[in-house]
Amino acid sequence: MTVVPTAAALEFVGAPTWEALSGKAVATEVFEEITEVPHVRLGQNADLVVVAPATANTLARAAHGLADDLLTNVLLTARCPVVFAPAMHTEMWEHAATQENVATLRRRGALVIDPAEGRLTGKDTGKGRLPDPAEIFEFAQAVLARRGATDLAGRHVVVSAGGTREYLDPVRFLGNRSSGIQGYAIARAAAARGAEVTVVAANVALPDPAGVKVAHVETTAQLHDAMTTYAVGADAVVMAAAPADFRPTSVSEAKIKKAADGSAPSIELTQNADILRELSQHRGKPGQVVVGFAAETGDDTGSVLDLARAKLARKGCDLLVVNDVSGGAVFGSADNEAVILGSDGTAAEVPAGTKAALAQVICDHIVARL
Repeated sequence: MTVVPTAAALEFVGAPTWEALSGKAVATEVFEEITEVPHVRLGQNADLVVVAPATANTLARAAHGLADDLLTNVLLTARCPVVFAPAMHTEMWEHAATQENVATLRRRGALVIDPAEGRLTGKDTGKGRLPDPAEIFEFAQAVLARRGATDLAGRHVVVSAGGTREYLDPVRFLGNRSSGIQGYAIARAAAARGAEVTVVAANVALPDPAGVKVAHVETTAQLHDAMTTYAVGADAVVMAAAPADFRPTSVSEAKIKKAADGSAPSIELTQNADILRELSQHRGKPGQVVVGFAAETGDDTGSVLDLARAKLARKGCDLLVVNDVSGGAVFGSADNEAVILGSDGTAAEVPAGTKAALAQVICDHIVARL
């Protein structure tokens, strides 16, 4: 990794620190080590260029093709994927000039991550915060995995992630073990391929993926309402979340106490709406691709794939990602393996690997059906 700081960046972090962290000499000037032609070679030899943080000034200079320092020279000579991670005050991000510059860069194939919301400098808060550095790294890895392919550019992808909770009282709830890792991986993969991505996160304790819009929910009813709303106009909908099948018919306003005689309370349950089936039956847009997930264990009625094929027919989605979760496998893990069933009778086995790798395969199947 080679660090190319601007003059302003060096006011915040000095060259020795960059060199210590990267393990390589910092490149700062066009005319340093001129025999190596750094203003050309750095861009030519790069596999990926990440500009983070990308200020309003840097975005403007990049959009207008200026070459007034080493960084902008690198941007003009790079033929690899280029990712910008903007950071600035909300008013600067929302200004028409900045938005036009961002649109220009995206039109040329650059990937501009939308900034996060949160604390800015001083007392200000709002949209414009640099995304979590770890999430920028994950985004960069997703870009490298596809060599910068933007086959989802101009598409809107909606992804649900996590597991819902159904409250018994103010303290207790019925839930499941879904962590949201796979859903977030799909969101990152789609965003890195150029899609506008909306994530509906149900009780996910992870940093928001860089460059995507995240709506947080708790219950299955809230997940249902959010997914129904965001699915309108979406090109693809991925139901990676694990909604609770049942909820209590009533919720106690006070914490349920233990009985003196040692008896346990009786809890009556009612069935929740089938979100995946509804999304499949009532598409928010003609040609919309709907993807579901099936966490199966197999039982006396059939194998994992037997049950999954029946579920695919029952739900009516285009693709069903099937996980064998016998013994609690998959939940909370960084790895996964699956079989992707298609409504056309196809079955694609995805061998054990990272959830990020599986996310790319799922996106491949979505692209093939759009």
